[in-house]
Amino acid sequence: MIIDKDGNITIITQEKTSVIELVKKMDVVYNRFKNDNIIVSLTSLKPVTIEQVVEFLQLSNKHRKSNYSFVIVSDKVNLDDMPDEIIVVPTIQEAYDIIEMEEIERDLGF
Repeated sequence: MIIDKDGNITIITQEKTSVIELVKKMDVVYNRFKNDNIIVSLTSLKPVTIEQVVEFLQLSNKHRKSNYSFVIVSDKVNLDDMPDEIIVVPTIQEAYDIIEMEEIERDLGF
């Protein structure tokens, strides 16, 4: 797990461990980035299944309840199959765009 910061955005890049291991590690170190928007990059993984994405659901819901964005990046998933409760986009730039839109919505009170 590689953790980078870009302003108020923490980018977590998956290396070689499984998605389940990544979620467990993120849970352990969550306090380090709980006040940032989070981008989880899974672009280095082979095809990502819906089951793997759903592993992030509890962490994503907890983070979004705190009024921060949680976005997963993977170009190897079928976006139509992803649950509506979690945001998955194919590129890092789209993740930044989602965060920017959500910040505007929060500023406007939506």
